[in-house]
Amino acid sequence: MARSVTRTDALLFTMALIWGINYSVVKRGAQLFPPLAFNALRVSLAAAVLLSLAALRGKPWPSRHDLVRLMAFGAIGNCVYQVLFIEAITRTRAGNVAIVLASSPAWLALAGRMRGVELVSRGTVAGIIASIAGVAVVVLGGAGLADAVSPAPMLGNALALAGTITWATYTILLNPLTHRTEPLQLAGVTMVGGAIPLLIIASPQLMRTDFGAAGVEGWAALLYGSLLALVAAYLMWYNGVRVLGPTRTAMYANLQPIIALTVAALVLGETPTYWQLAGATAIMTGLLLTRR
Repeated sequence: MARSVTRTDALLFTMALIWGINYSVVKRGAQLFPPLAFNALRVSLAAAVLLSLAALRGKPWPSRHDLVRLMAFGAIGNCVYQVLFIEAITRTRAGNVAIVLASSPAWLALAGRMRGVELVSRGTVAGIIASIAGVAVVVLGGAGLADAVSPAPMLGNALALAGTITWATYTILLNPLTHRTEPLQLAGVTMVGGAIPLLIIASPQLMRTDFGAAGVEGWAALLYGSLLALVAAYLMWYNGVRVLGPTRTAMYANLQPIIALTVAALVLGETPTYWQLAGATAIMTGLLLTRR
């Protein structure tokens, strides 16, 4: 078991690195493609790859009942969340989205307490309060800070918060199924569950997209955002939820804001603000208290 935990922790660190870089990659990709079209393409490509890999393994598929549930949950985690994510990142800084999403363990702990499935100590309560306060600092601190890379920061920050709560809900709903579903099948079916409605929503943009205009950079962003962020990293996430549970897996979000802020500063020219640093400090303090 110790070896399994160590291997899983290493994979989750890699996942955090991939996702930390992905914020800047997706923001750039959404500038080169229409945003919803970009997201629909990357989710659809990921769904095709994951289902193909699952089929090649030749293992028995889940029951019809579980398949329906996986598809329904996939619509939440890979459609609703992805729409909120892409709409947020086109309106605010990539670093802001990363910081707000890093608060997901606090929302998971709060939901666990409300459902009566997780004990919450005083330290955990303090952690939840600190994390939510940090989110408030980032969301409200966006007022009046609009610029070329952040045209509507307040709205973008609010959409990122909605996405965080959506992802936490998805993780909680999915957790029981992770214990009886093979990871590749789990990832593939849930991705298809998100890709179908996402393609419908994005169809007007897809029909107007000039695919040649995106260039090498746009297609590279699409492949990174799909094959690495939605295939490799998602498999690491699902394995972590199965082995370590949703709260501990979500703790690796601690690393994402640091990576995302650094990459956004280097690649997108997003100089970190005092609001971001204050919010990130509060959220990460809250996460440490929640973990303890």
